Amino acid sequence: MNKIFINIKKIVVTSTIFFATLSSPLNANPKVLKIGAIPDQNQEVLDKRFNLFAKELAKTLDVKVKYIPVINYVAAVTGFRTNDLDLVWFGGLSGVQARLQTPNAIVIAQRDIDKEFKSVFIVNKKLKLDSISNKNGLKKLKNLRFTFGSENSTSGRLMPEYYLNDAGIKIENFKGKRVGFSGSHDATIALVNSGAFDAGALNKQVWENNLKNNPKRTKNVNLFWITPDYVDYHWVAQGNLDNRFRKGFTKELKSTILNLDIKNKENKKILDMFNAKKFIEAESSDYKNIEVIARKLKKIR
Repeated sequence: MNKIFINIKKIVVTSTIFFATLSSPLNANPKVLKIGAIPDQNQEVLDKRFNLFAKELAKTLDVKVKYIPVINYVAAVTGFRTNDLDLVWFGGLSGVQARLQTPNAIVIAQRDIDKEFKSVFIVNKKLKLDSISNKNGLKKLKNLRFTFGSENSTSGRLMPEYYLNDAGIKIENFKGKRVGFSGSHDATIALVNSGAFDAGALNKQVWENNLKNNPKRTKNVNLFWITPDYVDYHWVAQGNLDNRFRKGFTKELKSTILNLDIKNKENKKILDMFNAKKFIEAESSDYKNIEVIARKLKKIR
């Protein structure tokens, strides 16, 4: 009971901080560029990445830039819709959701790896399941305890569920006729590694980073399947930034992101945190198939 109370208290406190931040004087200042991101990893990782990114934008664009953390994917979409966030790092699904709710939103850029992104399915080693070569092998996951990441994650929920369905597997085919939602890619690894869940799906890039940098987190986990390619993360900006800052500001912002150079020491730190070699051009049309799949799975109505 105490543990439940503590968890509820943490949620209330976190929510209070989030909404207090969005209503602060800094947030109300039209000359502060407020950036956000979906919380797809541990907050410590996100804070380091986006505060460094904000510092680079502030230096290059000569404006105040503030990174504002959010509590979940829905809060990122909502913060963008209500103009409390100006520039947000969205996944494929959350970006589509945000743009559908926010007139004149502009897709700014994506990473080089986002053109051909992938998810992975992982399993606990105790199951002794061999990796599979195609989606039909996903049937081996039937009647197991399975977890996705966030409910609104592209690589941790939308695309994995799409491939499961394509292989003839529905949510009711898992143990208890339900699945878990860990909340983030790191949490999915932790839950499968601990044995709390038998299997899960997540972002391939996060999986590979943990294999390389945190072997203890993956010691009880095997890679089961790698999905085909799809498009994923991207920067989305409000359409009124030129009016709020100066003429041509949106173009300057886009140029700053696209011109981050891995040969530059400071830029390399940022790109490494994004697991990218560079940012590239992106268009809203790139994400049309994500929208089609999201509507099919009733994540967009």
